[in-house]
Amino acid sequence: MIGISDIETAAGRIAGHVVRTPTVPSPGLSELLGVPVTAKLELLQHTGSFKARGATAKLLSLGEAERAAGVVAVSGGNHGIAVAVMAAALDVKATIVMPRSAPARAVEIAEASGASVRLTDDMDGAFALMTRLQQEGLTLVHPFDDPVVIAGQGTVGLEFAADAGELTDVLVSIGGGALISGVAAALRALRPGVRVWGVETEGAQAMSEALAAGGPRPVALSSIVSTLSAPAVSQLTYDHASALVTEVLVVPDREAVRGSLELAEHAKVWAEPAAGCLLPAARQVRERVGDGARLGLVVCGGNATTGDMIAWSRRFGLR
Repeated sequence: MIGISDIETAAGRIAGHVVRTPTVPSPGLSELLGVPVTAKLELLQHTGSFKARGATAKLLSLGEAERAAGVVAVSGGNHGIAVAVMAAALDVKATIVMPRSAPARAVEIAEASGASVRLTDDMDGAFALMTRLQQEGLTLVHPFDDPVVIAGQGTVGLEFAADAGELTDVLVSIGGGALISGVAAALRALRPGVRVWGVETEGAQAMSEALAAGGPRPVALSSIVSTLSAPAVSQLTYDHASALVTEVLVVPDREAVRGSLELAEHAKVWAEPAAGCLLPAARQVRERVGDGARLGLVVCGGNATTGDMIAWSRRFGLR
């Protein structure tokens, strides 16, 4: 498991390459939820999500031969964007593997950055192709099963701990689990009294099923939230979550989309459902903790198009 020294090393490594995103009290969300809410706006990061941190940390850690071989990454969207954009900035050739369910915008951005994009029928196929390309000699930049990537994502927690006021509970979305692993490790070291809650969507609940089973296991993916849709968490992220996370809450896709609309209306930020899922979960945490709650939300990404949001809203009958 990673510690605060690993995260601090990653912070030094990526300084100058990524944005120290704003940590702001949200009057709108505080009024909506009835308790003070502070938001860490990772959707304002380079590439529109926190993924730039881990991708940059990993790319900068590579040796000359590893860089020369080119890198491969698998992604439901945001990790692919981050690796493609940051690899281009560092003059490293990148191959990005994504399922056809990945957002079209993610494919467009990766290709526009100069990456070679390979599409597969589903996420299981994407991970299989990633493994084959790694075996053929490309250098792997894994989205979550890598301590360097986790430490890079943990810089979110490092900044949150330094910049936020009083917090009792922090909510973090979970795909493969690198973000919550890193954030929880940072907060355990710097704000040990703060509880960390994970949030998944139904049909992309790899971590909650792993915790129930006592270890990682494959899950059937059906959520519309492709950016949270890992076919399984890793042993590394499972170990962090089982040791450091209070509980993982699971919410329906419809409520995740509703949460994105509420973030737009009340927080004035354009967030994808991978971040929108935090709002229904925050209501659960607020109810369980009570009026003394001081909530922190890691608003992880904003890479959803207006067309995406309109289509999802119509699908679920939201206005």
